[in-house]
Amino acid sequence: MAVSITQSLIDGILMGGVYALAALGVSLIFGVMKITNFAHGALITVGMFISYLIFSTMGISPYVSLPVTVLLMFLLGYGIQRVTINPIINAPSHNQLLLTQGLSIVLENMLLVIFTANYKSMSLPGFDKAIKLGMISINKPKLIAFTLVVIASFAVYILLQKTDIGHAISATSVQREGAVLMGIKVDRINAIAFGIGVACAGVAGALLAPIQYISPTVGEGFQLKCFVIAVFGGLGNIWGAVVAGLIIGIVESLASLLLGGSWSEMVIYLIFILVLLFKPTGLFGKKTR
Repeated sequence: MAVSITQSLIDGILMGGVYALAALGVSLIFGVMKITNFAHGALITVGMFISYLIFSTMGISPYVSLPVTVLLMFLLGYGIQRVTINPIINAPSHNQLLLTQGLSIVLENMLLVIFTANYKSMSLPGFDKAIKLGMISINKPKLIAFTLVVIASFAVYILLQKTDIGHAISATSVQREGAVLMGIKVDRINAIAFGIGVACAGVAGALLAPIQYISPTVGEGFQLKCFVIAVFGGLGNIWGAVVAGLIIGIVESLASLLLGGSWSEMVIYLIFILVLLFKPTGLFGKKTR
């Protein structure tokens, strides 16, 4: 039993890292624009299909093509924000929610038309055998995904904390009006922040592609987990999303082992309900007026 629990802990940490990166995008977008992006799951799926398309047509591993995925997803996010979201940035929140939900439906149906509803998979030569550490097995794609997630999260941290664009994003997230008075082009910063958030979703999708089956609607399940993680960590808090992602990954894995696979989702959403009831600001969120 101890071996099984250890195995579940390792699997949970590795998957939790990917969840954390995807949820980091949700937190970043909300922190800057105060918009809950209901198209995030569909954008994760787009990242999956970009990697799948490059792999199936050119034979390039999703790990090698990751910079291309990042660039394409950033440009997609930047364009979506400028064309569809920016015009309603000051509209009531329900308008923004409906818009992003509509974007999700459009993206999913575009993927259905292009790729059909058939499930697809990505088999990478040399990655099918697990790494053995005694009685513990470590899935190679999951280990690589976790490693790349750590690098990507650190890169986002450096971007936000050590660059002029990052400082502008932070200023806009704290006080939009003050940022305008300081000469910051807020509309452009919003689009950049949205692009970075979408790029995080795309990277998560690319790293998930070798791990599970790919379909146009697979992102819906990940979208709900992203919201749970973002709220659990504290909406708008980057490190909160990382910590909460690891916790949710571990909880999901242990619940699947101890209670059965069908119970793991229920445990996650039970945590979500408890957080909303007893600590709605999340682990690292702060109360605001």
